[in-house]
Amino acid sequence: MSCQPNSRKLVYNWLTSKQSCLLCDERADGPQALCIPCERELPWLSAACRICALPLSDANLLCGECLKQAPSFSRVETPWRYAFPLDSLITRFKHQARWPLGRLLGELLARHLRHAYLEGLPRPELLLPVPLARRRQRQRGFNQAALLARWVATPLRLPVQEHWLLRPRETDAQQTLDARARRRNLRHAFELASRADVRGRHLALVDDVLTTGATCEALARLLVTAGAARVDVYCLARTPKPDSIESSVPTAAGPANAYTPSPFRPTAI
Repeated sequence: MSCQPNSRKLVYNWLTSKQSCLLCDERADGPQALCIPCERELPWLSAACRICALPLSDANLLCGECLKQAPSFSRVETPWRYAFPLDSLITRFKHQARWPLGRLLGELLARHLRHAYLEGLPRPELLLPVPLARRRQRQRGFNQAALLARWVATPLRLPVQEHWLLRPRETDAQQTLDARARRRNLRHAFELASRADVRGRHLALVDDVLTTGATCEALARLLVTAGAARVDVYCLARTPKPDSIESSVPTAAGPANAYTPSPFRPTAI
């Protein structure tokens, strides 16, 4: 009986365990397919509105829109600004069906949320992906928010309800509309399934990118009206205002008892 190791098995194990970074193609030594230098280059959101996560010039502030009228959701939790190279990763996942990219981002979002829970962010009872209209889902072949919700829920051990929120009415694509038109476009666009049990529950909506917040506002208002105790929003990225944030967005200090997570930066994958 030979005491030499099985060379074929060793080569197989090496090949199957080796993982390349999805951004730079260098070796990624960790469970996610992203090397540490590339993860550090992602557009991490350091200072943002305490409610809607709009990028601001300083932390612990509220943006002008949230000061003027508080949204129906309690908080947006997101790790990144919508900027390069994250925007290209999301686009490839969403419009080119590059699911490995979406899964990577979903797992990193889950890690960010785990850190936020440890810092005091209330943990929801379940996740609700933002629904797509049927025609758009048939064209794309999948709902990116539903996939993200599954990938976030698994490591966090949270349940997901993919069919509680319905979008029976076809609407124009939100990307082509300004903020006011987006709100008008979404009137009566969503419904709650008859079996949805939301009364008294803490829920979290899941989506890929928050731009004006019109979609999540419409859904959160629907859930709160139906009796939900709290609605948060989890997304991969938040878009900044197109103009200068520092000069154009009025801000004010948020309430002293509001949750503010410590800045999270990766040290290892």
